[in-house]
Amino acid sequence: MRESRSIVADAEPVPTWWEGAICIAMIFMLTGALIGPVFAPTQEETPILRLVWLPAYAVTLGLFIYRLDRIWRAWPAALLLLTTVFLAFASKYWSIDSATTMRRVISLAITLLFALYMGAAFRGPHLPRMLMQATLVMAMGSLVMVFAFPSIGVHHAENAGLWRGLWYEKNQMGAVMVIGATASAACLVMEDGRSRLLPALALALSSGLVLATQSKTSLLCLMLGVGTVGGFWALRRGGAVFAVVAIWAAVVVAAAGVWLWDTHSVEVLEALGKDPSLTGRTDIWAALMRKVADHPMTGYGYGAFWGRESVPAEWIRKETQWPVPSAHNGWIDLLVQLGWPGAILTGVLMALATVVTILRSGGAGLREGWWALGFLVAFIALSLSESILLTHQSLPWVLFMAVMTRAVLPSSTAVAVPLAPKPRRAYQTGSRIAAQYANGPVRRPPFAVR
Repeated sequence: MRESRSIVADAEPVPTWWEGAICIAMIFMLTGALIGPVFAPTQEETPILRLVWLPAYAVTLGLFIYRLDRIWRAWPAALLLLTTVFLAFASKYWSIDSATTMRRVISLAITLLFALYMGAAFRGPHLPRMLMQATLVMAMGSLVMVFAFPSIGVHHAENAGLWRGLWYEKNQMGAVMVIGATASAACLVMEDGRSRLLPALALALSSGLVLATQSKTSLLCLMLGVGTVGGFWALRRGGAVFAVVAIWAAVVVAAAGVWLWDTHSVEVLEALGKDPSLTGRTDIWAALMRKVADHPMTGYGYGAFWGRESVPAEWIRKETQWPVPSAHNGWIDLLVQLGWPGAILTGVLMALATVVTILRSGGAGLREGWWALGFLVAFIALSLSESILLTHQSLPWVLFMAVMTRAVLPSSTAVAVPLAPKPRRAYQTGSRIAAQYANGPVRRPPFAVR
């Protein structure tokens, strides 16, 4: 008679292969890889570029409907993230370019649907694994552009000689490769029995491309993202004593870093090869904050400030004496678009996502190699130097929304797995153990592993 023991195991929903292929193509588009330089070489929104995105929008709606049975469970995240879309939509009533605002609000809403889909369909290790694969493809494509088509893959005027791969400029490639390196590091430390050759290759290649950009911001984000993943892995492997020492050392190093920056920021920047104005960024920020003071509670409308015919943007460009394309700071860009309400709302969402991810990083962190925590740390650091917050058609913001979706989703459904019975031993008649089996086999209580 078969022994009826069972074990409880976590069942992560496994996306189909074609979902992974579609998502890799969508990620390719969200980064602007090759599509932007080919269809919009002047970095302006063109009718052709809008037509290219129409099939992607249709595919997004199809994927959302296909996985609606999982997505509806993330309704708290959906409601919270929808508040940002509603605020962006409301800004059309005071926007300096309401037509542009409406187009970009629609795009923002559709990318929200894609983020909810990714967060619900790619649970556990599946999202970092898919990101690793997508980044590996883009990294190899960047190498092809650098060596076979250097007119596209390498800067020639400003930043001459630095690599930009499939993108407009080096900072874009650096940000994408940071995301890929963090995902690859997470796949490398996952204890799921898979080969570590591909994650190691992806990590080395993406990290090498970050170095080739010579972007100090990307290098810092790389160290933070990969370091967070490696740090949590080391804490788990090192035991309680190692964990206490590591946390203490991290606090001391962080405090020393804050003190060093507060007292010797100019010297630190010069040591990193940066001028104290951060390549003119401080001049841009000062000029923009004067514009924020004119409309502190409303901003100038979502996606409208940096338009070609924007009078406030033209004033900024004349004051700084160069064609500024963005604020180069996610928070200041939010202020000029949606005012303080938009910046505060985004900050609350980021804090909430971070806290919930940390609180749920036990079993979930093990399964995904602590990718979500590594990504959030790098994302927060990147937002201080690049305009990546609440942006339409942007991979970093989409991934943040996906992380928030995963953070609020309930744990995976437990399933019962029957175990094969252990072979019984023969016991001598009259022994104590034989007496226990006289009335049938002893039933052990079922046990569970996480």
